[in-house]
Amino acid sequence: MASGKVKGGIAGGVAAAAIVFGLVSSYEPGANIHKPYLDTLARPAVWTVCEGHTGDVDPKRTYTDAECKAFKMADIARAQAEVNRCLPMPKLPQIEGALSDATYNIGQSVVCGSTLQRKAMANDWPGACAELSRWDHAGGRVLPGLTRRRTNDREICEGKAVLDMWAKP
Repeated sequence: MASGKVKGGIAGGVAAAAIVFGLVSSYEPGANIHKPYLDTLARPAVWTVCEGHTGDVDPKRTYTDAECKAFKMADIARAQAEVNRCLPMPKLPQIEGALSDATYNIGQSVVCGSTLQRKAMANDWPGACAELSRWDHAGGRVLPGLTRRRTNDREICEGKAVLDMWAKP
């Protein structure tokens, strides 16, 4: 019986990973920027490369497509791990996928120490998913691209939309 639960958890994690990869790919479809740039919309400003990778970026070097792909895969895995660390309860794959996309795009603050986390921990999933709409600001202003992405994340989280991973972005 326990092995069925483990298999179900693994299958759910794989399904969630497929959802988040599809979401990330639809909004960041491989347009690698090989030379680092300073993202001044982030607070504080942060060195960024490839499709939005931050952290261990050397502003003096140029990155390859292979390095960018490795960053993307690691960043998606890290986002999914943060979602599961801060929201350790079982989640439907579409919820985990949508929250992982938001975490990949924004950072762990969307699910760790947020109102979204509080609502999820209280088993208020409709309220938690609705919180995604609040995360559409950068540089102190609403950005239409972030509004579209958060609307998509919210609809997937709420089960109102299905990601078509084969559609053209």
